[in-house]
Amino acid sequence: MQNATSGGIRRFIPALGGAALVILMALLPLLNISIPGVLPTPTYQPGTLALLSLCMVFASLALSYNLLLGSAGMLSFGHALYFGAGAYGLGIALEHFGVPLWPGVFLALVGGMLIALLTGAVAMRVSGIPFAMVTLAFAQAGSVLVRRNSQVTGGEEGLSLNTEHVPDILIGVINTRNLYWFTLAVLVTVYLVTLWVDSSRLGHLARASRENEQRVRVLGLQPYRVKLVIFVVAAVLASLAGVAYMLLQSGTVPRSVSADLTITILVMVVLGGVGFRWGAIVGGVLYTLLDQRLTVLAGSEMIAGLPDVLRVPLSEPLFLLGVLFILVVMFLPGGIAGTIDAALRRRRGERTRGDLQQLDDAADRDREPEVVRA
Repeated sequence: MQNATSGGIRRFIPALGGAALVILMALLPLLNISIPGVLPTPTYQPGTLALLSLCMVFASLALSYNLLLGSAGMLSFGHALYFGAGAYGLGIALEHFGVPLWPGVFLALVGGMLIALLTGAVAMRVSGIPFAMVTLAFAQAGSVLVRRNSQVTGGEEGLSLNTEHVPDILIGVINTRNLYWFTLAVLVTVYLVTLWVDSSRLGHLARASRENEQRVRVLGLQPYRVKLVIFVVAAVLASLAGVAYMLLQSGTVPRSVSADLTITILVMVVLGGVGFRWGAIVGGVLYTLLDQRLTVLAGSEMIAGLPDVLRVPLSEPLFLLGVLFILVVMFLPGGIAGTIDAALRRRRGERTRGDLQQLDDAADRDREPEVVRA
């Protein structure tokens, strides 16, 4: 009975820990916490809040991609297309349709959903590498459309946010705190949706299709529909992250729909651990922090004073991130979350074996008096 009670309590620990972390993150703009070398300013100042907000945007994007890759096993090279659909969709709705912010957000999400429905229905006629190539082709087509239609999308210069229809509380450096809370709400929303999908019958079917699609068909189920729904849900979540990015950056650029960004998202998910929701968040936050802070480090006087053999590679943040990714793949093949999970499983296995050994020893001691009497 006691073991059952402790097991029930242990089941709620992750949820309680997550709730406590969200509360702490919500309070950060009100606290004066400094982490030299990681955060540029104390946590209550706009510089750090903007950086943390960007981290949460890309953590949300990595979560949406993890739903696609980790749950359904679909390797896409075009996921950034839906992120860009959210960002550009909001910008176009505000600039050309003149709608208020929240109807604009709705239009951007609906647009991302429709694009995902059309492209996903075509791409999922194939699987594996051909699927990845088809999604790459769609992403490249979207990038070309964005770059060539300068009157609508701003072309190579990107599209600026029309603040005329945006509430004042979400405009300007002085309101970075409100934008921080908005991106935190987006991250929590994306996490809860992915948790619900993974825990639902849809998520179970997606994982079954990932492991053995033929067996799912034999059971009379339709893996195509399951994967298409997962694809569309992940795309809508990516569009929501794109909306947050548009508001945070007050604009967007063609890179937000390019295949390069999808590769970056893939690196985030692999770094954190494929199939782990909290791993995707850690990977997104860690990659964004490193990308931003290494850029500052590359231009510092300390790096400029080094010999060329050290200065040249250290002045390229992408080189350092590439080396980090290679090290993770070589020594932490399961990513950060996968490595920690494996260690915990080994520890639980050793504890279980120890408990079984104690039970065997106790049983042997109980049998000893019977042997003596005999």
